[in-house]
Amino acid sequence: MPARYGRLLLSPSPLRSSKSMSAHAGAHKGLLSLLGSSFSCFGCQKGAADAQESFSSTSSTDEFISQVLPENASALLFTMEELKKATSCFSSSCQIGQGSFGTVYKGRLTDGKEVAVKRARKDIFEARLTVQFQCEVNLLASVEHLNLVKLLGYFEGGNERILVQEYVPNGNLRQHLDCEFGVVLDLFVRLDIAIDIAHALTYLHFYAERPIIHRDIKASNILLTPSFRAKVCDFGFARVGAYDPEATHVSTQVKGTAGYLDPEYLKSYQLSTKSDVYSFGILLIELITGRRPIELQRVVDQRITARWAFKNFLSNNLADVLDPKLERSESAHLVAGKVCKLAFQCSAPTRHDRPEMKQVVEYLWAVRKEYQALLEQKVSESLLEN
Repeated sequence: MPARYGRLLLSPSPLRSSKSMSAHAGAHKGLLSLLGSSFSCFGCQKGAADAQESFSSTSSTDEFISQVLPENASALLFTMEELKKATSCFSSSCQIGQGSFGTVYKGRLTDGKEVAVKRARKDIFEARLTVQFQCEVNLLASVEHLNLVKLLGYFEGGNERILVQEYVPNGNLRQHLDCEFGVVLDLFVRLDIAIDIAHALTYLHFYAERPIIHRDIKASNILLTPSFRAKVCDFGFARVGAYDPEATHVSTQVKGTAGYLDPEYLKSYQLSTKSDVYSFGILLIELITGRRPIELQRVVDQRITARWAFKNFLSNNLADVLDPKLERSESAHLVAGKVCKLAFQCSAPTRHDRPEMKQVVEYLWAVRKEYQALLEQKVSESLLEN
């Protein structure tokens, strides 16, 4: 029997009837309304680039380190001299990334190991910077998983805050969806990437020493290896979940990125692991459509990708939803429909209607297995014809 997710049902079987989908559509009207209001509230009219920037509402009561570095954590303390040597004195030729936290450089340690050196901006408010930096060090030092970027060490002194992490050489997911490297990610690779991210979140939510809520799952925070394995990075906004196993959430000020932010968390300030599930749902839509969550250059009814995709999904118009760079086939449309169904359940308006990441992993593996079987069948039929 398929597992029930609250009032919703997920299984790799064909899409549910139009009657049950209509009920689901009613539930999502609240989501679409919240999407619109939350984006306008945070100045979405300033432009697409501004809308994609991370934002946070901070207060002294929220900005404290609730994470204690575990005794078994092993992050190496680097010296500034070592980091200058590794990055040619933070040369612009070594720069590989730029974000709200600071600049990322590619470095090489004395043993020849390539690393990513993340240097914080010095003009950021010191109290906020220190908290965000210490949070990321503490959390990264306490976790280890194939699909999480590994922390190798750090430096903290004066007004310098620097993280040293494993170097992941193939850019981020958003860059690949934009074809910045001239390679189109096919649907099978996109499924594998989704599964990798789901595995990482399952580990953080259920198998870390304490539940960890990432709070900033988005395409630019997913790094890809040369073999297109996904690694989740950037734990600056991460938060340890409730200590009480009976508690459903923690109350905290809002942090995240417009477009991926859980509307229930935005409205109530109640953060839970289901907030990451919501962001993952939006990311699934991004994987299928190739579009960013907010694209203000488009016509009005297409600016919020989740809303536009959901309307097309209800109309069974999957051809328009599927990234135009992907091949059109019956099997591709079938997979797109099933992934979209999962995406909209993950992005349900209330956390109680969203699945756990454990269940998401199981569903995605089932979809992948079915898609692989369809592709193999297609190859066999082609060989027989020839």
